Amino acid sequence: MGMKDIFKENTWSNNPIFIQILGICSTLAVTNKLTNTLIMTIGVMAVTAFSSLTVSALKSLIPHKVRMITQTLIIAFYVILVDILLKAWFPEVSKSLGPYVGLIITNCIIMGRAEAFAQSNTPLLSFWDGLTSGLGYMWVLMSIAFIRELLGFGTLFDVRVLPEGFVPWTIMVMAPSAFFILAMVLWIAKTFMNKEAA
Repeated sequence: MGMKDIFKENTWSNNPIFIQILGICSTLAVTNKLTNTLIMTIGVMAVTAFSSLTVSALKSLIPHKVRMITQTLIIAFYVILVDILLKAWFPEVSKSLGPYVGLIITNCIIMGRAEAFAQSNTPLLSFWDGLTSGLGYMWVLMSIAFIRELLGFGTLFDVRVLPEGFVPWTIMVMAPSAFFILAMVLWIAKTFMNKEAA
């Protein structure tokens, strides 16, 4: 499989959110603000890419029986790096994301790519696969965050874009709204895919 095919598969035809239904917890938790979502998804993208690269590079040295715990340790290492960098450079964002940064370790997308792709492919392809899987995750979450922040606060990236008289939709700042918007994203994506296949 070439790099172009991997890109298309991870961002569209096998997207981790609306095809594999992975990483849903963070979809609900961090998509009420575009800034938080952007930082969180960049963190997931970096962790997925570098952990896949590392797992692929070390796969011949890791005993098969302990590969899962080793992958978890590798992922945890990169998540801790992201957490430290956020606290150093973006302390306000780090505070608002709270425990969700640490929970990147439990994101099924990262472990899934390490186990399903990096274990049987070269480091460069594995890095690209991790990066594009994170990109597929990012564009869906940013789309959801766009709708939630716009209707929930009347802002985009904390800049007011709707008139002062706009009445915010309270439900959009609550987690259940992410369920409804995610369901619509799934429906729209599946409709397009069915039309492509027809």
